[in-house]
Amino acid sequence: MKKGINRWGFVERNIKECIKKAKEVGFESIELNLEAEGEITLASQEKELLEMKKFAADTGLEISSVLAALLWKYPLTSEDKTVAEKGKDVVKKAIEIASIFQADTVLVIPGVVGSVLLAPTEVHPYDTVYKKSQEVLKELAPFAREHQVYLGVENVWNKFLLSPTEMKNFIDEIDEEYVQAYFDVGNVLLYGYPEHWIRILGKRIKKVHFKDFRTAVGTLDGFVGLLHGDVNWKEVMAAFKEIGYDGHATAEYMPYKFHPEQLPVDISNAMDKILGRKK
Repeated sequence: MKKGINRWGFVERNIKECIKKAKEVGFESIELNLEAEGEITLASQEKELLEMKKFAADTGLEISSVLAALLWKYPLTSEDKTVAEKGKDVVKKAIEIASIFQADTVLVIPGVVGSVLLAPTEVHPYDTVYKKSQEVLKELAPFAREHQVYLGVENVWNKFLLSPTEMKNFIDEIDEEYVQAYFDVGNVLLYGYPEHWIRILGKRIKKVHFKDFRTAVGTLDGFVGLLHGDVNWKEVMAAFKEIGYDGHATAEYMPYKFHPEQLPVDISNAMDKILGRKK
């Protein structure tokens, strides 16, 4: 696997500085995020994106994927049509950005039934979200295919697609080559076992997020550093080997409250152990 990290893991605010730091501490790729503010937004132009791509290439770091972070603000399955249409615009912009970066995947939040990340009153009917999500992903698939960028449906804390068989069926029912899975190892610990998800999703997995989680905590505070939680990494890596996954493994973390600059170093070292690499 290629060892990667999401841009959120750095205390450095400038993307070029993040790229440089990622290379220095041993990463091979970086995932960048489409956000409301910053260097990569809905207003980003090709020229500035090409400069980022060139800097990464010159540094020796691959841009693996683009995370469409704005989909928490503009859910694709929102009952407000204006919001839902904005969500589609977000995905299309993320696809265009990924294409410029020559990254082959955009991480997509497929829809939201409810979430600890949103107001507790924001609850939507499960069956409605399921149907709307499939419809909109089918609609976006031709645009993704045109740009040769996959839509990676991630298992997030959105109270949706809560089992591996459901996610497998969800993707198979869409039946589009450019709609696949973006599997997050740590996100399923609260209600399942990542090794089961990996074996069931199989070749549908296009990209992977690495996180760890302590189930006894059971809240957002349960997310901990790699090798400090309850992920059975031996089984997880065995499952990845069984399905033949050898693509990007991207750590998705925020900097520590104290000594935030240490996080990329710790994650890099932990990933070396998980991936069986020797220093």
